[in-house]
Amino acid sequence: MGGVAEGAMSNAVPTSRTRLVVRRVLAISAGAVFVYAGALKVRAPLEFANDLSNYHILPWTIGVRLAFYLPWLEILAGLALIFHRLFAGALAITGVLMLAFIAATIWAKVQGINVACGCFGAASSNLTFTSHLVLNSSILAVIGILWCTRERRAGGASAPNFSA
Repeated sequence: MGGVAEGAMSNAVPTSRTRLVVRRVLAISAGAVFVYAGALKVRAPLEFANDLSNYHILPWTIGVRLAFYLPWLEILAGLALIFHRLFAGALAITGVLMLAFIAATIWAKVQGINVACGCFGAASSNLTFTSHLVLNSSILAVIGILWCTRERRAGGASAPNFSA
């Protein structure tokens, strides 16, 4: 009877392999979102520059430069998440991007500006403010989970050792 109880307990607690698979699925999913969003913007950088300009946060000249730069950053960071290369850096970049996107969306709403975010091309124009925030917050939550559960290198960021 002890064997049955032990078997039931092992099924209740996720194994390290299950956690690894879940983390990889989350990383690939988040990476795919960034690659897709970046690829849509790479195809129409001036349209994306217009979307950035609609937020009334940045001057046009900076918005145009960002419109040519940000999509490539999203694509490269997304690929890094998918292929698990430079993973911590990709998580940091995508996390900062998501925070900036969320802040810009809230800023526009507070200012009474009704903007299409431009995140996913024409499909973005169908998103409400609430659905946009929920989508971006969900992506940010996934990035946060991946950040908190990432593998850390030995000798990397760890608690200081004060013993002599």
